[in-house]
This record gives sequence, C-alpha cells and structure tokens, in this order.
Amino acid sequence: MKIETVMSRYVEFAAPGDTAEALAVMMGELDVGALPVGTEDDIQGVVTDRDILYRVVAKGLDPASVTARDILSAPVLACRPEDSLEDATELMAANRVRRLAVTAEGGRVVGWVTLADLSRPLLLESGTVRRALGELSRESAG
Repeated sequence: MKIETVMSRYVEFAAPGDTAEALAVMMGELDVGALPVGTEDDIQGVVTDRDILYRVVAKGLDPASVTARDILSAPVLACRPEDSLEDATELMAANRVRRLAVTAEGGRVVGWVTLADLSRPLLLESGTVRRALGELSRESAG
C-alpha cells in the first residue's frame, strides 16, 4: 500500500509570525496535533501541541507574543506519495516523529501523513485485527 492512499491531501499551513495562541486555536478548530509552518513550496518547520505546551506554557511565556518561528522544529521530514506505508513507518520510528510531510518531485508539499494514518491499514493487513473482528462476528451471531 502506498502513502497516497492514506495521506491527507488538504494541508493547512501556519505562518511563521502566527502566535502560539493562534496556533493552539487553529489546532483546536482543525482537530489536529500539529501544523506545518510556511507554504506548500516553502515548508519551514512544524509546530506541535507538545511544542506549545513545553516551549511556551511550561516556561511561563506569553502565548500571545511567542511566534511559530520561535518554537517550530526543523527540518520537516518527508516522504513521497509513492512510498510504502512500511517505509514511512520506519522513517518515523528512526527519527522519533509522528508525522511526515508528503512531497512531490521538487519538494512541494502535496499531503500530510500521521502515525495514526499509517497504523490503521497496517493493523488490518497484519491479520490480527481481521481475526479478532471475525471472532467477534461469530460470537455475536451465535
């Protein structure tokens, strides 16, 4: 299975000058735990909800004055739409990240993929979930 089958194709970007407060509001509205910073053609980094918590709140900084530029992590790791789920999972594990930009030739961001996006199909392919669902189906039918 390829990344293009599970990735989010709509990617909302934050601007480098957006405040941590605005980022938190945006994450809440979008129901996401991270936002790429920049544009499709110039991704500068990523800010996660944990970045806001540890780099702003825990330090007692004013979320209305700290910007994305101040707390982003860079560089952003990326995979290609044609990469396998296994390759993307290995990249995430090796770098201890939970999300990847999906880039086309030339580096343009065309999607976003998270560990949750990858884990669902991999669990289903493993057979473990299929067997458990099959057993539940037999038990409920009996």
